[in-house]
Amino acid sequence: MSTATTTSDIGGSPRTRAIAEFWHYFSENKGAVVGLCFVGIVICCAIFAPLIAPYSPEEQFRDYFLVPPVWEDGGSSMFLLGTDAVGRDILSRLIYGARYSLAAGCVIIALTLTSGIGLGLTAGYVRGWFEVLVMRLMDIILSVPSLLLALVLVTVLGPGLFSAIVAIAVTYVPHFVRLTRAQVISEAQRDYVTASRVAGAGTLRLMVIAILPNCMAPLIVQATMSFSTSILDVAALGFLGVGAQPPTPEWGRMLAEAREFITRAWWVVTFPGLAILLTVLAINLMGDGLRDALDPKMKRS
Repeated sequence: MSTATTTSDIGGSPRTRAIAEFWHYFSENKGAVVGLCFVGIVICCAIFAPLIAPYSPEEQFRDYFLVPPVWEDGGSSMFLLGTDAVGRDILSRLIYGARYSLAAGCVIIALTLTSGIGLGLTAGYVRGWFEVLVMRLMDIILSVPSLLLALVLVTVLGPGLFSAIVAIAVTYVPHFVRLTRAQVISEAQRDYVTASRVAGAGTLRLMVIAILPNCMAPLIVQATMSFSTSILDVAALGFLGVGAQPPTPEWGRMLAEAREFITRAWWVVTFPGLAILLTVLAINLMGDGLRDALDPKMKRS
C-alpha cells in the first residue's frame, strides 16, 4: 500500500486527519525533522537553564581567565567549553543566552504578526485610500536598508534589548503587510466569502472568521523564516553594541566581548558563533518543512 493511501485512510475526526496529513508531509523532509529536534533541544535548554547550566552566567572565577575547553591543553573539567576573559563559564552563558535569543525572536514575531496582519487584512479588504496610505508607508520603510533603519530606531529609543526588539519588529512589518494584503485580495473573491456576505455576516466577521484563517498558511511559513532572521538581527545589534548590554549573556553580545581575543582564545568566539549558526540553520530547515506541509502546491501524492 502506498504512503499516500495510508495517510488518506487515517480515521478519526477531521482535526486528527489534518494533523496526521500535516505530519506526513512535514516528516518527508528529513532536514525539517532534524531542525525541529534541534530547536526543541534549544528550547528545553532555555526553559530549564537554571537546572542545566553548571554556573550562573554572571559568576566570575578570577583564577580561571581564558581557560580553554576541557579537551585542550590547560583545560579544566570545571569548564567544559572554557571561560571568557573575566572568568565566566562559556557553557553556562550559552545556555542562558538561548533564553534571550529565543525570547527576543518570539516577541519580534508576535509584534510583527499582530501589526502586519491587522494592517494587511484591513488594507486588503477595505481597499481605497486606506490601502494606498498603508502600502505607500510600507514602501517607504522597505526603501531603507533594514539594519540601517534598526540602528536609527535604536539610537532614538536608546541602546538595549527591548529597543532592539522594537526596531527589528518595525523593519519586518512591511513583509507581513504585503503578504497578508495579497492573500486577502485573493480570498475575498472566493465563493465562500460571497456566501457568507449573503448570509448576513458583518465586515469584522468576514475579515476575521471567514478570510483570515485561509490566509494563515503562508504567514506561518513567513513567520518561521523571519524568526530565524530576527535572531541574526538581534545578534547583529548586540555585536554592534546597541542591542543587549553587559552583562546580559546574549549570543551577539558574547561575540562582541570576545572579538579582541580571537587570535589567542578561539573558543570565546567560536562557540557563540556556532550557537547562532546552528540555531538559525535549524529554524530555516524547519521552515522548509512547514512550507512543504502547508503549501498545497508543494504537496506530493
